[in-house]
Amino acid sequence: METVPGTLKLTVGPCGHAFCSSCVAQYVAAKLGENFARVECPDTGCGGVGAVDPESCRGIISPDLLEKWGLLLCESALGAKKVYCSYKECSAPLLADGEAGAAAIAEACPHCHRLFCAKCAVPWHADIGCREFQQLGQDERGREDILLRQLAGRQRWQRCPKCQMYVEKSEGCNYIKCRCGYSFCYRCASKVSAETHYCKKYKR
Repeated sequence: METVPGTLKLTVGPCGHAFCSSCVAQYVAAKLGENFARVECPDTGCGGVGAVDPESCRGIISPDLLEKWGLLLCESALGAKKVYCSYKECSAPLLADGEAGAAAIAEACPHCHRLFCAKCAVPWHADIGCREFQQLGQDERGREDILLRQLAGRQRWQRCPKCQMYVEKSEGCNYIKCRCGYSFCYRCASKVSAETHYCKKYKR
């Protein structure tokens, strides 16, 4: 083991173990690389009593690492109340107020200033309730998909129960044969016989 001058040593509190500053810098960088917020004393016999303080590392680790450490400590302190901005290009950590309740709440991210739903933790889904939104498939939650769904509702289009494609009846009875081959009733979407075109629910 090398002996280093006191000016090149860093003492960990409250255990008092002292280490070479450059060794501590490498140790801290490795721990932060693994996303540990609390960097415990490097001494294996310490048992987690001591922890390296970010302030004591100022000047021995890079400002970028110090900033990352600060973010990790903030996220750790927030615990279960932590959420992230739902926009991928932002993803800023936010504090959940826990009072969203059953209703959708439009919140603006303080970083990117865009609206998101605090209850669903997704970009704001205007004109559609949270319950209805959560019943949508992952591939139906985009803005264009929601607009199409609203248009289909206004036009009274029906969806094929098998392939989920929208269809529109232009004339004739309620029998629909989708392009996927599935036959169903345009009014209730229940399966209909291709021979009789009879719907048991509507009895026609």
